[in-house]
Amino acid sequence: MNARYEPLFASFRLPSGVRLNNRVMMAPMGIGASGPNGEVTDVELAYYRARAQGAGAIITASALVSPNGKFIQHGLGIDHDELLPGLKKLAAVIQENGAKAIVQLYHGGRLGNPAMVPSGHALGPSTIAAEREGAAVPKAMTEADIETAIEEFAQATRRAIEAGFDGVEILGANGFLIHQFFSPHANRREDKWGGTLEKRMAFPLAVVKRVQQTVAAYATSPFVVGYRISPEEKETPGITMADTLHFVDVLAEQNLDYIHLSVEHFWQSPRTDDKIAKSRIVMVQELVGDRVPVIGVGGLWTPDDVVEALGTGVPLISLGHAMIINPEWVTLVQNGLEEEIKTTLSRSAQAKLAIPDGIWGRIMSIPGWFQVVDEERTEG
Repeated sequence: MNARYEPLFASFRLPSGVRLNNRVMMAPMGIGASGPNGEVTDVELAYYRARAQGAGAIITASALVSPNGKFIQHGLGIDHDELLPGLKKLAAVIQENGAKAIVQLYHGGRLGNPAMVPSGHALGPSTIAAEREGAAVPKAMTEADIETAIEEFAQATRRAIEAGFDGVEILGANGFLIHQFFSPHANRREDKWGGTLEKRMAFPLAVVKRVQQTVAAYATSPFVVGYRISPEEKETPGITMADTLHFVDVLAEQNLDYIHLSVEHFWQSPRTDDKIAKSRIVMVQELVGDRVPVIGVGGLWTPDDVVEALGTGVPLISLGHAMIINPEWVTLVQNGLEEEIKTTLSRSAQAKLAIPDGIWGRIMSIPGWFQVVDEERTEG
């Protein structure tokens, strides 16, 4: 291994006591490969097995915590006990070679598909549709709906523990329910769950607290609780970087194992304040990094990219696209084969890379999402 890349392979102990073998994680990415009710499939197992070789941790695609929040037909589920046998297989496959298995938990909220939820309508903080094509106007959640959703995150955490996962990541990003409660666009409530910035934090913090209570009640060994956040919104009114800095300052006091940013590129500066040229991830690290580990992500392909990102003080990096195209990314770097890391995706590589049909179809149909070529290209 090139000595320059040794920082990638330093072990890291999370606040809960869970130890990661290195600083590289796989970012959570939806792959659309589960059964119609969220069952783990052999295709999923093959996909994760290929990418768990050498990684410090794998964060799974988001797993549904409630039938009331179903977003896609073939997404992973963790919303009922009948799914436990498959979830146990998934955790074991990820852990086979030392990677930690972390399952991401989500509720679609107003992004729920009305055709897939039991009531026939999506739920949200308020009766405000998302700003996206075809978005339905949700039903505003009652106090009972809110308490139910909080408990559904708790029960999903119990299932994650029973399935043998090493932790959960609470999805407070990407426009889903927890994000919606923090958003001034989605949340127009005037009760204890909305209105001011502090009240918009109430639901996310209640979920964190209930998840942690569940871990205390059911886990018999150290168990990870992380939180993922999108720092800004394009909507008006929307979440600003100032809002997020206030929120992560509070999250840093919640005994979390990490805060994971969800951004397109590690080095992107705030969209809502063009006077600031600093990376949003670095801003979060500088504010709370001495109290809670921060995970950086976005546009990082090579080990040099990761070394540069770690040089900011951010202790952990998650890779998305790079690990879809290079399932053995970590092993390649460890074995001094970093020149074999590819930055383009061959149209003929699906089977070789164990990429499920669901995400493969999206990759092939969304221009510019990946660099798709007739023959793949290595970096350099």
